Amino acid sequence: MKVMHVEAGRHLYGGARQLAYLLEGLERRGIGCVLVCPAGSAIGAETRQWVSRVHEVPMGGDLDLGLIRRLRRLIRSERPDLLHLHSRRGADLLGGIAGRLEGVPVVLSRRVDNPEARWLVSLKYRLYDRVITISEGIRRVLLREGVAPDKLVCVRSAVGPEGYRSRCEREAFRREFELPDDTILLGVVAQLIPRKGHRFLLQALPGLLAVFPGLRTIFFGQGPIEARLRQQAGELGLDGRVIFAGFRSDLPRLLPCLDLLVHPALMEGLGIALLQAAGAGLPIVASNAGGMPEAVRDGLNGLLVPPGDVPALTAAIRRLLADPGQMRQMGRAGRELVEGEFSIDRMVEGNLRVYRELLGAGHG
Repeated sequence: MKVMHVEAGRHLYGGARQLAYLLEGLERRGIGCVLVCPAGSAIGAETRQWVSRVHEVPMGGDLDLGLIRRLRRLIRSERPDLLHLHSRRGADLLGGIAGRLEGVPVVLSRRVDNPEARWLVSLKYRLYDRVITISEGIRRVLLREGVAPDKLVCVRSAVGPEGYRSRCEREAFRREFELPDDTILLGVVAQLIPRKGHRFLLQALPGLLAVFPGLRTIFFGQGPIEARLRQQAGELGLDGRVIFAGFRSDLPRLLPCLDLLVHPALMEGLGIALLQAAGAGLPIVASNAGGMPEAVRDGLNGLLVPPGDVPALTAAIRRLLADPGQMRQMGRAGRELVEGEFSIDRMVEGNLRVYRELLGAGHG
């Protein structure tokens, strides 16, 4: 079996990291793979050891119709048994067209839960033989939009062991972020974009600080609304209480030093940061939307609140911070959940089952 994978992302964010896990797992199982990605992308450098070839091609988004021609040329030269599309930004629609024109079975991984227009869904999803959703939440969105049930398969994302086996180097961590010894630390791991809901946590913090004066919050991530969030923090009197740490590639080292992860997103396909935090033994407060309830089981490894509900978010964080024993119990439960349901082997085997079903027993 030979699979051509297409990833348009340039950074090793959640989806690209999942593809890296998948490519390594497929290589270990003797499945031949090639990767198509943008020039200079992190995913190409990360995965060269696990694929036979990396093809770096221009990818200009949804309107880059030339991508169809470029992908068709690669399909003819590589002759894959199957084409697996891993991202949007043109790779999904244009890649699907290229695969159909070349007569190759096409699989799409769908990682987001935001809705699409029904007319677009009715046209676009005809291009794919199977759609792999990373959560049941995403699968339900597509079912509501009219995608045939037998075309949809849920294979949840995974967390690698490096995501939860580190120990907190507490003194070094506190020096790095200039934190007092008695700090209670909240963390948010998400791009600084509106749908991640950072603004709701900022609104909740003044009330929380009145009860927990040692509270500090770190935002791990970068994005276009950073200036707006900094302004909001200043207007709320949170200077010195909120740290903007930017994008960090060493989250496995940092997460165990937090007391609580907060993820107030309005929508989320699943949330790799939630899995990483659970694996690190952190209790979590997250929104009850999208695939988040699959990573955060309410009352087991965290608490769920209605998205955008600041009073509910405040109450949930306050409840957990006031009960360290419950937080430790939830942390242990989170580790067990990740190890049992979100392993890399489970994710790789789930994808491989889809390939084999499409191609039949005669392929790898």
